[in-house]
Amino acid sequence: MSLLEQLNTDMKKAMKSKDKETLSVIRMVKASLQNESIKLGKSELSLDEELTILSRELKQRKDSLQEFRSAGREDLVEKLNVEIKILQEYMPAQLTEDELEAVVQETVEEVGASSKKDMGKVMSAIMPKVKGKADGALVNRLVQKHLN
Repeated sequence: MSLLEQLNTDMKKAMKSKDKETLSVIRMVKASLQNESIKLGKSELSLDEELTILSRELKQRKDSLQEFRSAGREDLVEKLNVEIKILQEYMPAQLTEDELEAVVQETVEEVGASSKKDMGKVMSAIMPKVKGKADGALVNRLVQKHLN
């Protein structure tokens, strides 16, 4: 089942159960998918493109979460936490830090990286492997640790 089909099914469930938060998030994601589809001039997006959009939506909310926390807006923090939880249901299973560490180690060896100068090469090689399965900031931190 494609992401769009899953969203449509879940949207119907949310409407029937009158779950406004879930319905709102699903509508936002569907709008983002449709906007990207129009922008790229495609009728259907690939799984990779859908993951990119989901990751972008999740990252935006996580960034906003930090801003709202620092501003003391707990009402908005709660709302964003709910949205993040809903979005994470559509993301692929996240890699554990140990699994990610193994992927980083393997990629560093593949690329033949030895110093911080090779950071770009390693990151460009690793990100397609872990797309949607790991946070970019965590990947970056682990790569830096391995290149020290």
